Amino acid sequence: MQNAQFLDITAAALVPGPLAQQTVDPALVDYFQSQLEGHYRADMLLGPHDLIGTLGPQYQLIDKLTRSATGETRRGLLRVGAAYAALVGWLYQDAGDLSAAAFWRGVTQETALRARDPHLIGYAMVNSAQVRTDLGDGAGVVDLCEAALDDDQIVPKIRVMAMQQQAHGASLLRDRDTVDRLIDEAGRILPRVDDDLPWGNACRRTPGYLEVQRATCYGRLGLGAEASGLWSQVLEVVPATARRDRGVYMARHATAAATAREPEQAVEIARDVAVIAVETGSARMRRELTALERAMQPWQDAPVGRDLAEALAPVTEGS
Repeated sequence: MQNAQFLDITAAALVPGPLAQQTVDPALVDYFQSQLEGHYRADMLLGPHDLIGTLGPQYQLIDKLTRSATGETRRGLLRVGAAYAALVGWLYQDAGDLSAAAFWRGVTQETALRARDPHLIGYAMVNSAQVRTDLGDGAGVVDLCEAALDDDQIVPKIRVMAMQQQAHGASLLRDRDTVDRLIDEAGRILPRVDDDLPWGNACRRTPGYLEVQRATCYGRLGLGAEASGLWSQVLEVVPATARRDRGVYMARHATAAATAREPEQAVEIARDVAVIAVETGSARMRRELTALERAMQPWQDAPVGRDLAEALAPVTEGS
């Protein structure tokens, strides 16, 4: 990464002080919290690139206000600042920049610790575990999730998030039994999620949330037929409006179909994914399509292999 690029990524979080003191109205905490849900919805519709430039300056403003605020207003701004930092980190992760994602995950954890909020601290550790998952570090994922689960104070939502992410770590370690145990246990806790925290609500917002995780883990374990069957069920309930997530799931479904030796089905699914990948610019989706190409290598010289290359041409040309 070039120095100028790194400075651009970190600028919003590393503003040098001292800054001029100002009066901070407590209502600003609610103002920033109220915008979070809209940002989460926009992320599903737009993908990462259009939102990174919006969220970074907003985090910078929250950080500036935090330096002047006192008491509960300060803690409230720290809490909402951690949520914004987590979303910036996610956007960079979705854009495929894991170095930037890891930096912002670190900002999330630091801010959560400053807020002394056990739920946010657990959330931050799960966020860091997501980056470790993309790095293929199964042991690191497990370490972070176990650390989050050690705290008995965390709300059920964080417990569900940590368990499902730990399942991803287990899949990287080739441990199917632990994958199923963790996701089944998370499923028993999920009905108890009833907090009003404005962040980390994917488990409530995403249809078939835990089966998405199971299908992803099964795909990583090479269980093509089982993963493909799960993806068929999941995609029946994922709305078309969740375009980016739907595209990622479809790409994983295509890879599972190829692993199950159904190459024609894989290509059929891939045609639709390619359109979404170009529109959203999601690096996650492109990475899933690269995995599909690997799974389709046994047919690379067959007509179906040439069909795949044709279907993915708009994505590869735009890389």
